[in-house]
Amino acid sequence: MTDTSKEQPKMTAGLDLGDKYSYFFVLDNESGKMIEEGRLRTTPDDLRRRFDSEEQMKIAIEVGTHSTWVSRILHDCGHEVLIANPRKTRLIYSDKRKTDKLDAQKLARLARVDPELLYPIEHRGEESQAHLALIHSRDVLVRSRTQLINHVRGVVKSFGARLPKCSAESFHRRIRNQLPQELEEALVDVVETIGSLTERIRDYERRIERVCKEGYPQEAELLQQVAGVGVLTSLTFVLTLEDPDRFKKSRTVGAYLGLVPGKDQSGEQDPGKRISGEGDEMLRRLLVSSAHYILGPFGPDSDLRRYGEKVAGSGGKNAKKRAVVAVARKLSVLLHRLWITGEVYEPLHNARLSGALGEEVA
Repeated sequence: MTDTSKEQPKMTAGLDLGDKYSYFFVLDNESGKMIEEGRLRTTPDDLRRRFDSEEQMKIAIEVGTHSTWVSRILHDCGHEVLIANPRKTRLIYSDKRKTDKLDAQKLARLARVDPELLYPIEHRGEESQAHLALIHSRDVLVRSRTQLINHVRGVVKSFGARLPKCSAESFHRRIRNQLPQELEEALVDVVETIGSLTERIRDYERRIERVCKEGYPQEAELLQQVAGVGVLTSLTFVLTLEDPDRFKKSRTVGAYLGLVPGKDQSGEQDPGKRISGEGDEMLRRLLVSSAHYILGPFGPDSDLRRYGEKVAGSGGKNAKKRAVVAVARKLSVLLHRLWITGEVYEPLHNARLSGALGEEVA
């Protein structure tokens, strides 16, 4: 006979994480009464000292800067950790009486009554997190370069001149000798910084290619079968989802990444809304970028392209934008499907089955 008392924690705790200090609130699972509350430093040593000798409990924390390493420490101490999705826990972050102590108390009470109310998520592994940090670092540099390029173009335009169109990669070379003389002193260092950022970005891209080749060769090869999906997008997709078996159906990936319209239904009212924007923002941008390529002048004929053209051809407000998002959503589903099955990608699979290729085959 199994001793269920060891399997079910007798206590539930809420832990509100701060940069310097964290607040905890512990409840008795049976009575719901508060057992203990307090404050401790947000350091590995203090967390281990407080929770390592404690009997197993259920501990709820919110996603944040410290949640990844804190959850690992709490797991190592033998506790069940629930990582709450702050986008979903409006009861906590929209309260007008918001304090760290109250947040810890609400986390504990929600975790005790119904953990599903926290919409718990799982943090990725430490190695995946490190590889994803590499991609995010590149993204920060790209955004910084874009901001500086826009600054240079804007200042030059304010003096009645214009700089030639060119790629971000070649910007520092193309316009170096085309700055108005009166602006050289103000902008020359900025242009040099843009050039330096471009070199750093290339260096990150080489590292990302190496990580992809050495750590995820099979997954990347499967995903890169689709035109418009390169090393950066395929690796980001793999690292963000991490475990494809988390999704029972491929079509749920689009919703997970925020590529489906939000819902605000009430009675007979069901207004159309923009995409929910949940999930990883950077991966969503990369998928949208791939969708632009698929629908662009260089994108080859495929089911994805035909689907997007159909959406764009339906007319209506922002039809082209809706087509791009729709293709990005379909692309996320397709990539997950390829990852799960290991199938060879057939760009016109649906068209062939529907007979739309009949004339071409004949």
